[in-house]
Amino acid sequence: MPTRRVAQGPPPGDAQRAWSQTTRPEDTRRAGPPPPPPGRSAGPAAGYAPPQQPQPIPPGGPRGPGYEYPRGANQPRSPQPGYQGGGSRRGGPPPAPPTPGGSRFRRRPGRKRFPIFRTLLVLILVLVLVAVGLFFYYDSKLHRVDALSSYAGRIGDTPGTNWLVVGTDSRAGLTEAQKEQLATGDSDGARTDTIMLMHIPRSGKAMIVSIPRDLYVPIPGQGQDKINAAFNNGGPNLLVQTIETNTKVHIDHYAEIGFAGFDKLVNAVGGVDMCLTQPIDDPAAGINLKPGCQKLNGKEALGFVRSRHTFANQDLGRVVNQRKFLSALMSKATSWSTLLNPFRIIPFTNGAVGTLTVDKHDHIWNLLGLAWALRSNPVTTTAPTAGPEETDAGSSLAWGDNTTEFFNLIAHDQKIPAGMIENTGGAVS
Repeated sequence: MPTRRVAQGPPPGDAQRAWSQTTRPEDTRRAGPPPPPPGRSAGPAAGYAPPQQPQPIPPGGPRGPGYEYPRGANQPRSPQPGYQGGGSRRGGPPPAPPTPGGSRFRRRPGRKRFPIFRTLLVLILVLVLVAVGLFFYYDSKLHRVDALSSYAGRIGDTPGTNWLVVGTDSRAGLTEAQKEQLATGDSDGARTDTIMLMHIPRSGKAMIVSIPRDLYVPIPGQGQDKINAAFNNGGPNLLVQTIETNTKVHIDHYAEIGFAGFDKLVNAVGGVDMCLTQPIDDPAAGINLKPGCQKLNGKEALGFVRSRHTFANQDLGRVVNQRKFLSALMSKATSWSTLLNPFRIIPFTNGAVGTLTVDKHDHIWNLLGLAWALRSNPVTTTAPTAGPEETDAGSSLAWGDNTTEFFNLIAHDQKIPAGMIENTGGAVS
């Protein structure tokens, strides 16, 4: 039979001792010999037991100075400065409770919070600074003239915002090769065949009004002549004074467009789509366009807005094409596909700076406001007249009562009746 092992109980003398009074090896090692059994007096033969009070750990640990602990063994902590006892059985003071600034709440080394957010923030800040810098750089590069200087009896401010935009045949800035390529000719100086009044009302759509170059009007200090003679003889200042005196509309801003840089404006936005109702074959303008919808590049666009010999009413047909092309160009230039594309907006701005001349008080943000106002299908028309007449200046267009009424409505920022809108002619559907 297998032998049963009987558990042995504690010695007779320990039967009445509590579990907490049981002597453990570590207590014996620290406190010395065990106390004598009950009934036996302590004496020299029984050994002396010192008081069991916590003692500070000597420097270097319980093993003494220089002792090297085995790898992986728990090493006791040295008492912290100012410690007065009450430590744990292992000899060190109790660990301090964690604090918000303690190691338990400390970020891991090398860990970063929100790195993507910070990177995007820095990137956006850099882009904004670059955009602002370019903004003021291009503004400083605009050509400026004194076009809106005051004169005796000048009309006061009228409601809305009014731009006078003049297209000239100036070839300044073009090389001989560019003149030949663009078919601009070699004429010197600057004459205007295109005069547009752009009215931005306080509410409603903007309006592009073509003023016929042959309109016969009084020119201050010059007598009566065709209206474009004011620019040819006295520059932009005299032209502004002539228009304000006759129309009673106050001009707030002035812009002048030459040949140089116009093709770059168009090429920068990737061309402009136009739908032609008839072919345009005009060697004088250097173009031969077929009817139908097509994309005009810079060279073709310049020839398109210059061409007049293929139309029965010549200049009146040309200004219709000019208005519709300008509206399409502004719509393309202010589209998000252009504004958010640096490979388009920067060349376009370079072209605008190269081809535009503005008043000395105008800035690039004024031009942006004009472009934005013209992007949403503006009303386009030719100023009404009393019809053709023969004058000392040759075949002209007479100023009539309908002309006065038309400009009076603009001066008071009132809507133009549909019966006064004239868009016949031209070659654009």
